[in-house]
Amino acid sequence: MDEDTKAGKSVVQSLAKGFQVLNAFTSEEPELVLADVARRAALDKGTTFRLLNTLVMLGYVEKVGDTRRFRLTLKCLDLGFNAIARSELRDQARPILRSLVGEMNEAASLAVLDGSDIVYVERIQAGLVRLGVDVRIGSRAPVYSTAVGQALLALLPVETQIEVLEAQPRIKRTETTITDLDALLQRLRQVKAAGYALSNQENAPGLCVLAAPVVDRDGVPLAAISVAAPTMRISAEAFERMGVAPLLRAAAQLSRALEAMGGATATVSSR
Repeated sequence: MDEDTKAGKSVVQSLAKGFQVLNAFTSEEPELVLADVARRAALDKGTTFRLLNTLVMLGYVEKVGDTRRFRLTLKCLDLGFNAIARSELRDQARPILRSLVGEMNEAASLAVLDGSDIVYVERIQAGLVRLGVDVRIGSRAPVYSTAVGQALLALLPVETQIEVLEAQPRIKRTETTITDLDALLQRLRQVKAAGYALSNQENAPGLCVLAAPVVDRDGVPLAAISVAAPTMRISAEAFERMGVAPLLRAAAQLSRALEAMGGATATVSSR
């Protein structure tokens, strides 16, 4: 019996299909009819119907009024937040992020690597945020177009960088997004040498972001801290000049805090 056969016998296929159904819903399309769920989950309609009914019974999915649409319930958040809430990384980062938000930085975030995406696990915003970007705990963004993604990826082996960058289509999210593989690898070399990444409206128009990695004692990236400001108020050059030093201090402070606690693992791991 080969390894694939053994692995198949150890997997509960119905559970896997249930998660395929849950993953069919996105923030862009939170409400779906049965046929859409079946198509996105790559399942037949009969199986999808039974899985949806089961998830409705368990409270993870609900029907939308008198329509034929379904949507996830807030109970789904419990699964993610229970994991995030136990994170030493998040607990240690919160006061550090808070110290970064002020007159220049309107938001500070902590993100971890998950495959070819980054996932935000903590976020501090100023009272009046003019960024126009909806970033919440649990939000995802592509690695290639984000400062936090580049800050994390720059410290990984080149083979891993290529694997991550090739794992999803690289579309131009803005006019300044870099999508060429060689250009991205060159950017990662620059980020590694500098110790931080700067995104000048590469992931969202009108937004500058600086990010620096949080590392363990061996220099392996655990997460990245970022700060953001609108370009209508400060140029990318001025933002970089004034923002790099406090950002690097904050990343080093969080790295030391985690090391003193015996290290920490990111709540979402790269794979």
